[in-house]
Order: sequence, then C-alpha cells, then structure tokens
Amino acid sequence: MELKRAAEGEKGFEKVFAFLRERLLAGSLKPGDRLISERELATLLGVSRPIVREALRALTVLGIVEIRDRIGTVVTRPDVSVLNDFFTFALAQQADMLDDVMQARVAIECQAIRLTCERANIADFERLQRALAKIGETIDEPDAGGMADFEFHRAIVVASHSETLTVLHSSMAGLLTHSHRSRRELVQAFPSMKNYLIDDHRRIFEAIIERDPERADATLRKHFAIGDEYRRRAIVGDIDKTSVSRRSLTNQETD
Repeated sequence: MELKRAAEGEKGFEKVFAFLRERLLAGSLKPGDRLISERELATLLGVSRPIVREALRALTVLGIVEIRDRIGTVVTRPDVSVLNDFFTFALAQQADMLDDVMQARVAIECQAIRLTCERANIADFERLQRALAKIGETIDEPDAGGMADFEFHRAIVVASHSETLTVLHSSMAGLLTHSHRSRRELVQAFPSMKNYLIDDHRRIFEAIIERDPERADATLRKHFAIGDEYRRRAIVGDIDKTSVSRRSLTNQETD
C-alpha cells in the first residue's frame, strides 16, 4: 500500500512538473502568473488533490512556484542558488567529478571570454579591473585570494551578457570557489605561482580590453593548463626549491 502511494506521488509530481514545464516553454505561463486551482489542476491531470498539493510544495522548495495566502499558487523565477546547492551536493560526492566540472568550466569560460570581447561595456571593464587588483592584494591569503580569483573569472562570464552561460557558471559556484581556494593553498609550496597568478590574469584582462577574442581565448586556456601543471607537481611532490630553502631556514631559526 505504501509503495503504491509512493508511486502515485512520484507520478503526480511528474505530471505537475511536466504541466508547468510545457507551458513555461510555450510562453503561456510566465513568472508572476497564477496557476489554476488545486481542484482544477487535479482534475486536468487525473491525480488526487493531496498529490497535487505535495507536488506544488516540492516545486516551492525548488523555487519554481510560490504558494501565497488568499491568492493561490504563483509561478516564480527560480533562484540560481538552488542549482548551486544541488550541484555542490550531487557532484561533490562522486569520485573524480571535480575534474569533469573543471572541464565544463573551461568550456563555459572560453566561450564567455569570446563573447565578452565583443559585448563588454565600460562597467564590465571596471568590474574586471577591480577584480584584477584584488587578486594582487590577496596573493598571500588562500581564502580571500581564492574568492578574488573566482570573482575575476565570474566577472568574465557576466561580461559576456549571456544569461545561459551565467546561469550555468553560477550553478557550479560552490565547487568552483572550492577549487580556487585549493589552488591558492599551493602558493605556499610554489612561490613562483604568485607571478603566474598576477601576470596571467593581467594578460587575460588586456586581451579583453583590446577586444581580441582569439588572444583572450588562447591566454585563458594557457592559464588553465599552467594551473593543472602546478596541481600535478603538487601531487608528485615536485615543489619549488625556493620554498624548500625557506622552510629549512625557518626550521633552523626555530631550533
């Protein structure tokens, strides 16, 4: 009996979700529009009212609809942060998934930077310039520095003025910020990364300012490749000699 009820609930949710999806895609429902009553919806879809009610509550959690007192169920514009949380919990638990996410990030940002070279306005340039300055200011701070890196790359995507690319990038924000922080932690083992981080981001910024999509794309891809090389070196223990010398000196002073 419980299994039958669960199956009915799942089927009911799918019917309600499909109903909203098709009408949103067709344009007959828009954010702010009110849905037909639960009773009408249950009759239309051939499911019970309790099932419709539970489905609508689930869709409320996803931010697709909002149930308002004395008004009814209203279609809303989903909050991208919900996707961010979903990606973080769903993908972070899968082995080797972060590498796959990083490949998706490369695809998104490289397309975004090409559009940015064409579409960026003065406000976008100023936002990128502020983010670039922040990278230099936080070069020795893993947390603040990681966020500065993320904000610079985020600014590139926003400056593309592509809502789809921006939403996709935002949906991975939790995983990406973690990746940026991890990279900044490598600075302690690789002091040479400081110049790489500052100079590479500056070159990327200059290519955007000059509206050169080919150069911007190539520079960004090289930036990703160098970052991967530093991570590889960290795994095999191939750290900078200057870092080893500094650690030895510090230990001698402490003894």
